[in-house]
Amino acid sequence: MAVGERSAGTLAEPAVATAEHATKRGRRLALSTAFFSFATGVSRVAGLAREIYAASLFGVKGPMSAFTIAFQVPNLIRALFADAALQGAFVPVFTELLEKGRKREAFKVASGLVSLIFLILGSLTVVYWLAAPLLMHLAAPGFGHVLRDLTVQLSRIMFPIVLIMAVQGVFVGMLNSFERFGAPAFAPVLWNGVIIVALAVLPGVYSPSKHIYAYAWGVLAGTIVQLLFPMPWLRGLGGRFTLEFNWRNPYVMRVLKLMLPVTIALGLINFSLLINSFFGTLVNSQAPAAIDKAFRIYMLPQGIFSVAIATILFPTLSRFAARREYDHLRNTMANGMRQICLTLIPSAAFMAVLAQPITRLVYQRGQFNAHATKLVSEAMVVWAFSLPAQGVSLLLSRTFFSLQRPWLTTALSGGNLLVNAVVALALYSPFGVSGVVLGTVAGTVAMASAQAIVLRGQLGGIDARRTLDAIARMLAAAAVLCGVAYGVWRVLDEAVGRALWAQCVSVGFAIAAGSAVYAAGVWVLRVPEARQIKALVAGRLRGAG
Repeated sequence: MAVGERSAGTLAEPAVATAEHATKRGRRLALSTAFFSFATGVSRVAGLAREIYAASLFGVKGPMSAFTIAFQVPNLIRALFADAALQGAFVPVFTELLEKGRKREAFKVASGLVSLIFLILGSLTVVYWLAAPLLMHLAAPGFGHVLRDLTVQLSRIMFPIVLIMAVQGVFVGMLNSFERFGAPAFAPVLWNGVIIVALAVLPGVYSPSKHIYAYAWGVLAGTIVQLLFPMPWLRGLGGRFTLEFNWRNPYVMRVLKLMLPVTIALGLINFSLLINSFFGTLVNSQAPAAIDKAFRIYMLPQGIFSVAIATILFPTLSRFAARREYDHLRNTMANGMRQICLTLIPSAAFMAVLAQPITRLVYQRGQFNAHATKLVSEAMVVWAFSLPAQGVSLLLSRTFFSLQRPWLTTALSGGNLLVNAVVALALYSPFGVSGVVLGTVAGTVAMASAQAIVLRGQLGGIDARRTLDAIARMLAAAAVLCGVAYGVWRVLDEAVGRALWAQCVSVGFAIAAGSAVYAAGVWVLRVPEARQIKALVAGRLRGAG
């Protein structure tokens, strides 16, 4: 009997330890997500402050549209070779080596990638400088000679960010693999701060017609600062960088092979912004800037919630994939999807019902007039309908990358782009700005749906029934949010007027009231993810006590 009891205890103890480890890991991931969301939120607010300042200086006139396209082209190429594309291929391989205890080999892979980046993207920068006039002619067919020439010069100033961001992508991927998210999360705050300083100081160097050049130089300077800021945190990781062009390292080759479909997938997704600008130039000269300004507000909740959740979960998903623990991977991914929807569904509701008040409060001052507010809010209402789908798609893409099966999502990205272009082509003429953005919405929803269907087959399920049930309850709570938020704003707007402080009061109270109603709704409707947040907060409070 004693032997039996001891055997039972021996069997139970590992299970208990495993459960405790999983609980601690889940709590750590939740806390990391909360911190990353806060840091990303600060950077997004800083970015919005940058956009507000720039809008007051340039409105949505021709030079601002020229800057928008000049920034989008190198930003597209950055997406192809740097940032998320590079991390999507690098993090799973780097994490796999760390899991095997081969830290030295992991750092050799990172060193080899950085060396190759300097060689390849340095050469590409020179080629782009020569090809910029042709590329800008293709990207902005509706621009006249003066605006197109301005676009060329601005894009040449900003193109080196491709090289800089690619190197930073390796550094950030390493830090994320070690679950060090703080420095990468706060680096964009500095980026935005440098640009704001440039906008305040550099216009005095140029004539009034060339003030927009200050924005381009600010972007370049801010990107350099963003690269340098996380470097001190790399020193404590236990490895070192060397200059080596080791094409034959099998892990470097694996990263490059994985990077090809990741590059194509993310490049196709980001290409949708160029499609918007392309058709926008055919609507009028203000449309590209108006669409982009709405997109900046759209990205605020996207960055705070979905980007944070996807970034934090990506190394964990990669570890589960490396260990072939697909049940844990599936459950983590599904829970992340529901967390994203819990936050982005109410965000989309606010964007839809308060589009004009929010746009007026954020942008309407200086050169940004009531007509510009109308254009931007029109685009924002349409953008709102793709917000939850875009967040879910981001996490599903990371799941494909963690499984090291990126070609599947690459093919789906091509379908997304095709749907986007066809719908925008059909609708830009009769519906203007709304028709252009509807193309992106249609492509995004189709992409997220297709990814979910494919992953369901790959993983033997994605907990779809539970997820759809939770989403239905979130939508019910969001419907009440819409009515309350709009009603509160309407009453206060009529009572206090349109002064800046009055707009802050009316919009702020509307968002607060809507948020309270939504929180109460998801709690009453027993959405599990809402209770996860309460448990996390309660645990932190008990720990502090």
